[in-house]
Amino acid sequence: MAQRQLKSRAPAKSSKTATNYWSGEVTRHSNALDLDAGVFTWDDPVKIARSLKRSAEVSARRKAAPFRSAMSMLTFYINRAGKDLPEARRQALEQAKDELRKAFGRTPH
Repeated sequence: MAQRQLKSRAPAKSSKTATNYWSGEVTRHSNALDLDAGVFTWDDPVKIARSLKRSAEVSARRKAAPFRSAMSMLTFYINRAGKDLPEARRQALEQAKDELRKAFGRTPH
């Protein structure tokens, strides 16, 4: 039997810039919500929640209810950042979820 010869592969890129990821593009240019610049970098969960609520309520392009659109964008950002998101930042964003629920009169889970 003939042995298969392995082809050498080009080395994988060690890092990509955020502009190469489709998810980064979604965060920057969401067609559903016009987000305040840097909203996910803020330290105050209440301020983040208020901004997301305001954006969701005034958007005419969203396809779901305001609460669902705002929560989806926040969850999307947290998931997109994944393991690279520092713990302090993750905690602030998770608290923003609870604040968003309060702002919309939803019961926290």
